[in-house]
Amino acid sequence: MQSFWVYFLAFVSGFLECHCNNATSNSEVRLLLVSFDGFRADYLAQYAFPNLQKMIADGAHVKHVTNVFVTKTFPNHYSIVTGRYAESHGIVANHMYDAATKKNFSIFADQDQFWWNEATPIWITNQQQGHKSGGAMWPGTDVSIHNTMPSYYLKYDHNVSFSKRVDHIIQWFSNSTEPINFGALYWEEPDATGHHYGPDSKELGNMLKEVDDRIGYLIDQLQKTGLWNTVNVIITSDHGMAQCSAKKVIELDNCIGRGNYTRVTYSPVTAILPHANISNVYELLLNCDSHMKVYLKEDIPERFHYKHNERIQPILLVADEGWTIVQNGSITQLGDHGYDNALPSMHPLLVAHGPAFRKAYKTNTINSIDVYPLMCHILGLKEESNNGTFANVRCLLISESCVSLPDVIGIVIGSLMVLVTLSCLIILMKKRGSPQRAFARLQLQDDDDDDDPLIAG
Repeated sequence: MQSFWVYFLAFVSGFLECHCNNATSNSEVRLLLVSFDGFRADYLAQYAFPNLQKMIADGAHVKHVTNVFVTKTFPNHYSIVTGRYAESHGIVANHMYDAATKKNFSIFADQDQFWWNEATPIWITNQQQGHKSGGAMWPGTDVSIHNTMPSYYLKYDHNVSFSKRVDHIIQWFSNSTEPINFGALYWEEPDATGHHYGPDSKELGNMLKEVDDRIGYLIDQLQKTGLWNTVNVIITSDHGMAQCSAKKVIELDNCIGRGNYTRVTYSPVTAILPHANISNVYELLLNCDSHMKVYLKEDIPERFHYKHNERIQPILLVADEGWTIVQNGSITQLGDHGYDNALPSMHPLLVAHGPAFRKAYKTNTINSIDVYPLMCHILGLKEESNNGTFANVRCLLISESCVSLPDVIGIVIGSLMVLVTLSCLIILMKKRGSPQRAFARLQLQDDDDDDDPLIAG
């Protein structure tokens, strides 16, 4: 019994040591982060992706990634690389207005670091901790953030093909003198096609085949350069896409005059800056349409994590899934995003491949803000302050236990309680058994005496 306890305690000690001391610290580890804009999670089940499936078969797959509100391009790409909600990193929309400075931000005017400096993206952290980073058109990588640029970057130009962007990334990883250990790569599709034709269109199906071909090109280039088995690759997206319809239009002109407000952001989440009385504008909009929720800034639901920033306007309009907010008239696009981030149609997926990741591993969901601590762990970086949770993604890594520390403690305590109970029962049974055996021996001796021939004679 004593030896059993010795072995059990040795096992527990080893398990905890393995569980707690397995952080990645290899300075040679390399990581490539790839985003295909607007890649909805369920596209994987609806269309054929032979190249992406190749990565899934030999890597890890997260079926749904819960992204941040608002489910737009700039906020979500910055959340992935900072681990923060939009209210915490400051890129709260694709279009923003700052009342104090009277500055405007848009996807066409995004170079002022004023907008980006409320957080530090991983490519900057990576460089500050002694490494080289590269950005191939990932939002923000061509901006001087905290007066720092990536070692290598491409100025955003949608006319540059995906293959050219891949070629640059491969060159940066393969540089003989100053190679990068982290790269971020972005492509605009299938988002552009989804907006124009809708997520249920034949055109989108054709584009998704092209997306998989692009993934195939990336795999081929990594294999040709000997990087396929050494570079960890994460493929994900910023948001999904919902089907829109000309029959599902909310016209603000039916409810409020344009002279009362300015639209800072557009459908399906519209930020309203009242020109005068906030309460009057709110009352006019409150019952405008049953397919649109109207929030004062202070009443925005806590689950959105979208109220604690000066760039969020006093009134927020949120359309129901598939509905479009306009001032008047019809719509020109059949797909959109930006809706409530709880909707499955807004969720992207995540696929991870490389030496750091488990093989043929699947899990249902993680949060997009959890990708940041995952990447920092792989690269051995000290994290900046963030909203992510590494425990949510640790199971993707081959070096990590899938049991959380509280679960480990619970298992150990439970096992100890069972063993103590069994030990007490065994001891009790021994104590009860000993007098019976002594009585049996005494009885046997008495019987023997009665049968002794000397006494009988």
